[in-house]
Amino acid sequence: MSHLYTDETPDDVKNAKGLHLVTQSTPNGQKVQILLEELKDVYGTEWTTTLINIQTNEQKKDWFLRLDPNGRIPILIDNTASPPFPVMETSAELLYLLKFADKTDKFGFKDEMERSECLQWLFFFHGSVAPYQGQLNHFNKFAKEKIPYAIERFKNETLRVYGVLEIRLSGKYTGEPRDYLAGPGKGKYSVADIGSWPWVKIWEFSGLTSEDMQAFPHLKKWIDRIAERPAVKRGTGEKYQNK
Repeated sequence: MSHLYTDETPDDVKNAKGLHLVTQSTPNGQKVQILLEELKDVYGTEWTTTLINIQTNEQKKDWFLRLDPNGRIPILIDNTASPPFPVMETSAELLYLLKFADKTDKFGFKDEMERSECLQWLFFFHGSVAPYQGQLNHFNKFAKEKIPYAIERFKNETLRVYGVLEIRLSGKYTGEPRDYLAGPGKGKYSVADIGSWPWVKIWEFSGLTSEDMQAFPHLKKWIDRIAERPAVKRGTGEKYQNK
């Protein structure tokens, strides 16, 4: 047995073949869930899934930390490699799946400049938007003590980075509104969007108001546009809900 697996490792994880995803349907989990569903529609990509409950700290147990020492979901395991190859961090997982399964760059880019543009927006979201909005969620929803300064700080930062996305999508400096974050012209639906959308679409849960969102009309259209994709509906749907 690989050092990645122990007797404590769930059977459906250590006995998996091919791609295996350990996840919960949070915004981070949904990024990889959505891309897998999109790849299935285009290429017939197959994988198996283990759902865990992070509220019980399953992701902090030894079996999980062997796969991802950071103890965060999701974790993607490629069992076609020998030994099995675990991939942690959602942006790294999206990029791994592009290399593994997206042979025609349906959700990525062949052109190096366009690929760089995609990476810039993917990394911007990973490093700037998700951390701020995640902290807003924490202090607004889960903190034992309400700290107005913390809520205001992370709300303002979330709104600021939403404004960056609005600049991009509105074409404020180019004169050409965009449908998607990366690619020429109006852009192409890609991992830049997949890596961003699951967080932005929960703006209401995060405590933002309709009045707050009035400043971002193009961002709201982008949210609605992506929500209509069949793979997105599946990737956020009942299939990934803990029973």
